[in-house]
Amino acid sequence: MAAQFGRRLRRGATTTAVAAVAVAALAASQGPGALLASSGADTGGDQPAAGSTPSDDPAASGNSPYYTDLPPLVSPNKPGTSTNLPITGSGQSGIPASVLAAYKKAERSLADTDASCRLPWQLLAAIGKVESGQARGGRVDANGTTFSPILGPVLNGQGFAMIKDTDNGVYDGDSTHDRAVGPMQFIPSTWATWGQDGNGDGRKDPNNIYDAALAAGHYLCAGSRDLAVAADLDRAVLSYNHSNEYLRTVRSWFDYYRRGTHEIPDGSGVVPPPLGGGTDPSPNPGTSRSPSPSPTPPPSRKPDPEPAKPGGGSKSPVPRPKPTPPQTLGAVENAGTGKLTATAGDAFAERIKVRAKNSLGGPLAKVSVTFTIAGDTDARFEGGKTAVTLATGADGTVTAPVLQAGEKTGRFTVRAIATGRSLPAVPYTATVTARQADAIARTDDKALTAAPGAEFADNVAVKATYRGAVASGVAVTATMITDGGTPVENDKGPYFKDAGGNPVRTLTDLKTGADGTLTLPKIYADDTTGTYRLRLTTEGGATVVIELDVEAPAA
Repeated sequence: MAAQFGRRLRRGATTTAVAAVAVAALAASQGPGALLASSGADTGGDQPAAGSTPSDDPAASGNSPYYTDLPPLVSPNKPGTSTNLPITGSGQSGIPASVLAAYKKAERSLADTDASCRLPWQLLAAIGKVESGQARGGRVDANGTTFSPILGPVLNGQGFAMIKDTDNGVYDGDSTHDRAVGPMQFIPSTWATWGQDGNGDGRKDPNNIYDAALAAGHYLCAGSRDLAVAADLDRAVLSYNHSNEYLRTVRSWFDYYRRGTHEIPDGSGVVPPPLGGGTDPSPNPGTSRSPSPSPTPPPSRKPDPEPAKPGGGSKSPVPRPKPTPPQTLGAVENAGTGKLTATAGDAFAERIKVRAKNSLGGPLAKVSVTFTIAGDTDARFEGGKTAVTLATGADGTVTAPVLQAGEKTGRFTVRAIATGRSLPAVPYTATVTARQADAIARTDDKALTAAPGAEFADNVAVKATYRGAVASGVAVTATMITDGGTPVENDKGPYFKDAGGNPVRTLTDLKTGADGTLTLPKIYADDTTGTYRLRLTTEGGATVVIELDVEAPAA
């Protein structure tokens, strides 16, 4: 039989005498001793141990009452045999199957996300035992949700802590004061911060053993705690409930479960009485307490559960928490990005936008997305970067910085990928077009003449514009053309010279300057007199034709 005394202790009401009874009962039963770290030595009453979390810090359970049952005299299994547990033994000392599975799943999850914490599932089991009697004997449905809400007493300062309502009664049904909720007895304000979705159903429900166990694991691992270190484990337990007696009780069960325990069927565990004045509308069959309403259906059924009003009495509907989207990343996708086109040197008007979705297709926030420019291009994000990493917002979307086109025209690709994930990248094709002009004209009207075999005294200068504005960096082609309806390159008359001094009558790779102007190289005349035509064409189709006269000098 387990050593029992008083069933529940109230914060501020524990005395040194009661603590002495607990220790004496433990010693007399030859049960496992309380393994206290040296920094957590008893200071009397419910004062926290030296080096522990200060008593004025918030506690996960709000320092609510807890069960003080001590472990059985003898462990059911030898040390080291707490895996593959048989379904044998008493309900008092065993752990219900779903509850045990939740503890072990939480241990595995923390081993992946916070390995340095070294959370043992037996610590969760010990806290679950003293907080709710292992979810009231494992009375949970197939998803791990308790058949009826497990509520602690009203924390109204009358024998317990004073904690005013923080959740508008959503979790605990009390819009005046808070109450600890669920198998791990989280107060609503702490659950709002530490709540987890341990069973992947898209909800964070404090009355679900998988959710509550994972949340408790994260809470115990807060900061840089290493729970394999006794002092850190003590601090973690005391952060859950600021009481040395609580620490001793949890430590006793922790040591017991480490020595070995056994699995029992769900619902076959011992059902403890209501939590220190709290309500439980569904007592264990066979107990001497008066009957209460039938268990409320699990969250996946209709109608929704209706937890009892604070302090007992008739039941009234309370709103259930809105489902929390699952935190599993399902995909990243294009969030409606338009056509990505820009003129060389300009910024792209459209910005790349990505959406992250969870496994149910809903938006997922805080997903890291990396945007990378790929291909033969000199386009860059703001700041000259070729890659940038950003996180999605509450609506699951994230927008890349402004993309700036370079001088190199053509297509390139920008890829968006969930950082560090194996999901496919989302590709975006971007195009840089050449600068354009819709008009080009000479900057003066001087007559351009030269004697046969001489050079033209004046250089040809033109200016390009686009929609009335200066068109800088616009490509221009200059060609000496023939007369007629379909002009072609002329093979006689004025000409330019290439780098080797050879005559050429077409020039490419010409560009307007910052002011939109372009001055052509020197033009030379051959020995044939007459009027010739020089055509200049811009990227964008603007054209100007200029006359060149080759004539003998006057007598």
